[in-house]
Amino acid sequence: MVAVAGCAAAEPATAPDGSTSRPSAPATTTDAPATTPIPSTVRTPSATPIPEAPPDTVPPSPGPTPTGWLLGGRALPQNPDGSVPPQETPPELRDRRLPTVDLLPPPADGHFAASIGAITPAVRKRMGTAWSPGCPVPLEDLRHLTMSFWGFDDRPHTGEMVVNAAVAEQVVEIFRDLFETRFPIEEMRLVTTADLEAVPTGDGNNTAAFVCRAARGSTAYSEHAYGFAVDVNPFQNPYVRGEVVLPELARAYTDRSLLRPGMLVLGEQAVTAFTRRGWEWGGTWRTVRDPMHFSARGG
Repeated sequence: MVAVAGCAAAEPATAPDGSTSRPSAPATTTDAPATTPIPSTVRTPSATPIPEAPPDTVPPSPGPTPTGWLLGGRALPQNPDGSVPPQETPPELRDRRLPTVDLLPPPADGHFAASIGAITPAVRKRMGTAWSPGCPVPLEDLRHLTMSFWGFDDRPHTGEMVVNAAVAEQVVEIFRDLFETRFPIEEMRLVTTADLEAVPTGDGNNTAAFVCRAARGSTAYSEHAYGFAVDVNPFQNPYVRGEVVLPELARAYTDRSLLRPGMLVLGEQAVTAFTRRGWEWGGTWRTVRDPMHFSARGG
């Protein structure tokens, strides 16, 4: 299933509104803004570190969910230009609360735990084409995180993420806040070659950060290509621009007045965990609605 988080090339609005973000165009090596590291504003996390995932850790194979929906099991129709015609949300996904498939051991004591490490050869191998030598940030400026998160199954789990080293500690503290408030997250794993090459299925929901690509609708690099952006629960918080909705099957979640678990809402703790630390939220943009998207540098 496609699980590539996305953000758009859009002018952020100054007035809050609320609604959306996701997938992308291929990254280019031109028109890339200079990388300006952001000083971290928090201390090294004091939580018990989690062991690194084994080199052969891969995304779970598609399987039936408790609602009967087969995640990643149906390729969507595509227009000649590769875009997907507007889709409706299947009844099984209109109130999505799927259990998490564990790829790493959950925190043993049920408490938040995290680790921050360099990109090891094993992690680099699993990232695949999510990073390449032409990307605007070198591997040594990225960090591999493992962090606890609370699932829709009301259980603690362990996820992985790659971010810029300058914001690694801050991201851990943000997700510590989300864990303590039990904000539900379905999935948190590395973006891999399999994600980038998958046909569109419109039902991905991976909470992720780094992937080297251009912003949607632009030749400029996305903030994800620098490791300065995080997308949270893309399905519950889809990208919307006109009739385009990403993930494609998440149209039911474009109605932001119907609150369901996992949605990001202005003024609530999950959003303020980011914004009180200076991160910009795509849910307040006007031309494009991108409520899954948070960026340390804006955009």
